Amino acid sequence: MLHALGLAEWHWATRHCPRCGGSLEPRAAGHELVCTGCGRPQFPRSDPAVIMLVAAGEPSSAEERCLLGRHPRWPEGRFSTLAGFCEPGETLEDAVRREVAEETGVVVGEVTYFGNQPWPMPSSLMLGFHGRALTEEIVLQDDDVEDARWFTRDEMRAQAEAGTLVLPGGVSISRSLVEHWYGGPLPGSW
Repeated sequence: MLHALGLAEWHWATRHCPRCGGSLEPRAAGHELVCTGCGRPQFPRSDPAVIMLVAAGEPSSAEERCLLGRHPRWPEGRFSTLAGFCEPGETLEDAVRREVAEETGVVVGEVTYFGNQPWPMPSSLMLGFHGRALTEEIVLQDDDVEDARWFTRDEMRAQAEAGTLVLPGGVSISRSLVEHWYGGPLPGSW
C-alpha cells in the first residue's frame, strides 16, 4: 500500500519536466515518467528524513528517560519521537543532532542506526536512530513541537494505561523505536 501511495503522490506532484517544462508520460507501469519534449526520464525520489528516540540516564535502568514531543495539531496527550528532514551535505547522525537541538534544545552525543521505513507523504525514507542526550533541559525552539517531555518506563506505562499519554501507532517506525527502548509492547491504546 505504501508503494502505491508513494507512486500516486509522485504522479500528482510531478507533472512537468524539470529540464524543459514539457509534459510527462508514464512508462514502466508508472515507475518512470518520460518527457514528451526532450525525452528525459524522471524517476521517483525519496527525501531522507531522520526519526529518533533520544534517551538520557543509565541505559536500561529505572531512571533512564526517553524524550518525546508533541505536534500542535495532534490530539491532546499524543506524544511521539522527534523527526525532521536531512539538509544537503549533512550526515544522518548530524541531522539527528541538529533536529533535536532545533526542536527541544537538547544536545545529543552518540547516535546509532535503528532501521528505516518508507513514508510516501511526502516521498520520504524515514531513517530511524537512537540517540544519547548530553543535556536534558528542554527549551522549545521550533513551531513543529508544542510540548516535549522526558518519560521513564514507569511514567510511560502509568500514563498510557490511564489514557493521558497516547503513543505512536502500530505501523510506524516511531512505535518500533519506542517499543525497542521500552523493552516490549507498549501499554495503552493508540
